[in-house]
Amino acid sequence: MRLSEYVEFDALGLAELVASGEVSAAELVGASAEAIDRVDPAINAICQDFRETAMKAAEGPLPDGPFRGVPFLLKDIGPMMAGTRNGGGSQLLLGSPAAAHDSELVARYRRAGLIVVGKTTTPEFGASISTEVTLTGITRNPWDLQRSTGGSSGGSAAAVSAGIVPVAQGGDGGGSLRIPAACCHVFTMKPTRQRLPTGPDIGDAFGGFSVAHVISHTVRDNAAMLDATCGPDVGAPYWAPPPAGPYLIDATTDPAPLRIAFATGHFAHPDVDPERAQAVHDAAALFHDLGHSVEEAQPVYDWDQYMEGVQAYLFGGIAFAVEQTARDLGKTVTPDLLEPLTWSILERGRGRSAVDFIRAGQYIGTLGRIVGRFFERYDVLLTPSIAAPPAPIGYLTNPTDHVEDYLRKVEPYAPFQPFANATGQPAANVPFAIDRAGLPVGIQLVSRFGDEATLYRLAGQIERARPWRGRRPPVHAGR
Repeated sequence: MRLSEYVEFDALGLAELVASGEVSAAELVGASAEAIDRVDPAINAICQDFRETAMKAAEGPLPDGPFRGVPFLLKDIGPMMAGTRNGGGSQLLLGSPAAAHDSELVARYRRAGLIVVGKTTTPEFGASISTEVTLTGITRNPWDLQRSTGGSSGGSAAAVSAGIVPVAQGGDGGGSLRIPAACCHVFTMKPTRQRLPTGPDIGDAFGGFSVAHVISHTVRDNAAMLDATCGPDVGAPYWAPPPAGPYLIDATTDPAPLRIAFATGHFAHPDVDPERAQAVHDAAALFHDLGHSVEEAQPVYDWDQYMEGVQAYLFGGIAFAVEQTARDLGKTVTPDLLEPLTWSILERGRGRSAVDFIRAGQYIGTLGRIVGRFFERYDVLLTPSIAAPPAPIGYLTNPTDHVEDYLRKVEPYAPFQPFANATGQPAANVPFAIDRAGLPVGIQLVSRFGDEATLYRLAGQIERARPWRGRRPPVHAGR
């Protein structure tokens, strides 16, 4: 299969070619390897290359799943794949042993027929929303090599955007799927809390803030991936309400008229780039034309208490991950083993007491009640995905010697994402436009707890009304 042909198909389309015998899985793996060679030197999205083992897998028997033979990438932090190690973007993890078994999520990817061809770059311990790392280098946006891909799933978003694979795995603890997807003009869904398995090694991640799923070009690929992987595993501490039917059907079915709230800015950080705000107005007008009820509204809550809660969970989670990793490897954590930002977060996490954490949890619980009542009135909330164009390289990471410097930049840049992690709501980034500078503009859709179906229906309706897949960045495997 020619590379120019490979990039024309989404993942389900490629799997259909394999099922019909028109192409082999080995041909698809070969095309993905060619794509890596063509574009990755420019964008630096791949930090571990498995093309040799992937080719062996492609030439052997494969499960007869919905993605049989399709090349796939895992993020270099999160779910484990047997025989490989997660680098986590950190010198601290150098020398760590390979995993002895697959995480349940990776086992489900394998059963779906996916072939893992590599792992993608991530900021150290997923601590930043820009993938600029000392250990693995800067991951660059295929739309503008001087711009950030976002983070922490920046490598996965860049790889999908540049045509290396049609779908790649990532994780989202505070926007880490949606921010990179917005920066790179691709689709993603942050599922409802505990929609996907986290076993067999952990119960939940960061108190339920962090969830895994995929970044894709098409809504149907994303939905079919959730169909293939969702549901609790053995020993799950809790699980999301089961779906009413296949998400793939939702992705191809228009929704009934919806009650949609929209906000062009954030009540606590109202300064949004005019082209990002205009995209929300344009989307609201499109929804009205499609028969939905649209009005301006957003949930309002105590921002300071909310940020205290978010930081307690995320910074505490990162601090725990750093210290547990060091303990498992028999190492002592010192500043020279961590990025300056990660070290500052570690110190912040260490400084919080159990009382602080319980206090934070109490407000996060209150926030869930506020947001739950909001979604009794509305089916969907529409906002910008990020408040500004993708950040220039260096803006979000310099200076990073203290977490306060980082937060002063991050809070107004991406104020729309973490509340969905705190409350467990599903939330999607939908590619919507390209601005005058040639940079992606995304919109965020959020729905009530457990209701990915509505988001897939609405996102699919947008995709049919305002197709985005034909837009390709300057750095793309098909060019």
